[in-house]
Amino acid sequence: MIKYIALYRRPADADEFDEKYFGSHLPLAVRTPGLVRQEIARVQRTFVPGFLGDSEPYLIAELYFESAAAMKEAFKSPEWQASGANLTEIGGMDLVAMFSAEVVENP
Repeated sequence: MIKYIALYRRPADADEFDEKYFGSHLPLAVRTPGLVRQEIARVQRTFVPGFLGDSEPYLIAELYFESAAAMKEAFKSPEWQASGANLTEIGGMDLVAMFSAEVVENP
């Protein structure tokens, strides 16, 4: 299993960002073919500056796929493309770092 992680830093207006993120972006993203599950977590305000520099983390989105191949195929879908365009429209691309990680089970 592999997951695609989006780590968002705290926006200037968190309420406005939440309204757009949960109201338009997430509903588009969850329609992506091959998506097994998603988890969205709000980072607690306790924060110690470190590898993120002075940026305070705000939201973590984890999107799970069966395999790297399934994830790459999902990224070609119109649904994924629409969610990316929406993220740009709502200003989320300026706030996010994205990466994938292989889930390690029973190491």
